[in-house]
Amino acid sequence: MTTTRRHQVVIVGGGFAGLHAATSLRDAPVQVTLVDRRNFHLFSPLLYQVATGALSPANIAAPLRDVLKKQKNTRVLLGEVIDFDIANHKVILSDGELDYDTLIVAVGVRHHYFGNEHWEARAPGLKTIEDATEIRRRVLEAFEVAERETNRDEQEKWLTFVIIGGGPTGVELAGALGEIAHHTLRHNFRQVDPSLARIILLEGADRILPVYPPDLSAHATRSLAKLGVTVLTGALVTDIQPGCVTVRSGAQDVQITAQTVLWAAGMQGSPLGRKLAEAAGAPLDRAGRLIVDADLTLPRHPELFVIGDLAHFSHQSGKPLPGVAQVAMQQGSYVARLIRARLAGNSLAPFHYRDYGNMATIGRAAAVAELGRLHFHGWLGWMMWLFVHLIYIVQFQSRVLVLVQWGWNYFTRSRGARLITGAAGLRFGHPTAAGRGADHPPTP
Repeated sequence: MTTTRRHQVVIVGGGFAGLHAATSLRDAPVQVTLVDRRNFHLFSPLLYQVATGALSPANIAAPLRDVLKKQKNTRVLLGEVIDFDIANHKVILSDGELDYDTLIVAVGVRHHYFGNEHWEARAPGLKTIEDATEIRRRVLEAFEVAERETNRDEQEKWLTFVIIGGGPTGVELAGALGEIAHHTLRHNFRQVDPSLARIILLEGADRILPVYPPDLSAHATRSLAKLGVTVLTGALVTDIQPGCVTVRSGAQDVQITAQTVLWAAGMQGSPLGRKLAEAAGAPLDRAGRLIVDADLTLPRHPELFVIGDLAHFSHQSGKPLPGVAQVAMQQGSYVARLIRARLAGNSLAPFHYRDYGNMATIGRAAAVAELGRLHFHGWLGWMMWLFVHLIYIVQFQSRVLVLVQWGWNYFTRSRGARLITGAAGLRFGHPTAAGRGADHPPTP
């Protein structure tokens, strides 16, 4: 008796796009293999809360095997994809290969320093758990070093934080740092006043949150000001050196002395996306994203889908869709429906994104939300932000933990995950210590 071979679907990447494609294929007449080099799905919209000590990494990460354990037609593989053999329908792993009939690539994007990759060590971005814990370490250690610093100029340098990029990530990071300085760390130190910290948010456009309506950008600016954040617009970063950021504003170059610099200014396609483009002869945009057809496939390759942040889809409005979770989830669900339709001998209309709005939180009881023509801000916008984010956290137990933690943070202004982990630290010769070596620590 012969067994009919099932259609093999390989999904590379367990983020919002890949995971939604996998879950949408449950009970479909296919065999799904989800491969990722991490064993968990990360709820990336809350990474900034890990970076600022409000949540622990486990609060926003869900093991992929646990999420998909009841999906009998799906297996999860921990592995690193390094290339593609398009002619033979194979995904090349660092330690093997996978055969596919349909391939879905959803590996996302990484930080984009616009040709200044050497800035990354001095101004880390925020895309992974490791990024978040590194930022958390740098922020908390800056206050620790300032507490022991007797030189006033050096102390001010350690208490100056620069965030580059005024999009949602930059705004949320700046707001959280403002809360840390003015509320969370209040009375925690004896020699230094955390509320004296300077938090500077730099944006190259004429306003922060440039993709939001102007009135919400203005509300966000006022909310940040209440938290002690200085917003500088029309400010282009031209150089980042240890302890110093050079900013061009108009025709002038201004230097800002700061030991902690964070990057939230741009993203580019994953290097693996470039590998796929070369293998499939597919076009890339300037940011390294693959330009897809209206059904999210690559040109001349109906069996290859690219979804999520890595996909450049501009068929709807002439502009590429934003790199947000809603786009990724809708694309994952669409591809699953299209695969089902094809197997049944049917077709499907091109992908169409439904924009349910944009949200960004600034701080405690302060957020902005755009839902179609309706604009919300302040406490109401914040409640809407909380509700939406809780809904989309994958595991119920994580929702409960996050809700409890948020409630505790709201009433106490405490951030219980303020742990300094990782490298030995700034005081012990870490390279971010502005050139100080182990033999020349800050003045005790």
